[in-house]
Amino acid sequence: MQLSPSKKVYFASDFHLGAPTYEKSRVRENQICSWMEQIKPTCEALFLVGDIFDFWFEYRFAIPKGFVRLQGKIAEFTDAGIPVHFFTGNHDMWAFDYLPKELGVILHYEPFITSINGKKIFIVHGDGLGPGDYGYKRLKKIFKNRWIQAMFGFIHPNIGIGLADFLSKRSRAKSGHLDEVFLGEDKEWLIHYCKEELRKESIDIFVFGHRHLPILQQVETSVYVNLGDWIHYFTYGVFDGEKMELLKFEPNLVTNSTI
Repeated sequence: MQLSPSKKVYFASDFHLGAPTYEKSRVRENQICSWMEQIKPTCEALFLVGDIFDFWFEYRFAIPKGFVRLQGKIAEFTDAGIPVHFFTGNHDMWAFDYLPKELGVILHYEPFITSINGKKIFIVHGDGLGPGDYGYKRLKKIFKNRWIQAMFGFIHPNIGIGLADFLSKRSRAKSGHLDEVFLGEDKEWLIHYCKEELRKESIDIFVFGHRHLPILQQVETSVYVNLGDWIHYFTYGVFDGEKMELLKFEPNLVTNSTI
């Protein structure tokens, strides 16, 4: 991809819409839509890097209710010819054909590498990557099993979505506790993952969600970015063709950190 003059590429993740309550989620959804309206004139492409919904499952004839403002805004982007890439996260991995068919998004289940203005950018949500966390890695394999997904689809939505909401209350997004701190390069599993990938091929920028903590720093010859979340931080990434920035959305103010 070669950016058009004055255009940029935007990245955001971990909206967790639906959590912790309907009322708070609606406020956050309105803020996200305001942000999307703000960036639209300069947006060459938008990457939504996972956990956009706190829970998502597409039944054969139904989807979770709500989030129509965000869905409408995404459709507005794609209808205007702005590509929207949607990455599944650990909360919304059960996305199938609805989002591509109805909203026009490009759906990604696996890491995606793209070249923008000659910079190679590696993008993925980030759950289950790097060393450790073997319990979740086993659980993820179960959740990604097509037979398990089909069996869940036979559960009535009132029960299935209710059960998922109950389990999600245990998550970091539902807890409301701000306990994210940078652990140091030697203990950050996604930094370990970046180093493993760099042994396979050269990457200029790694972009992740999942971690919830906004991070932007040099890792060997590359830039490592974690996008943060829209529960506590309201941060997002911007690539202008030369450098990557992390910005913070405010109704009338944008502050930034650059590398």
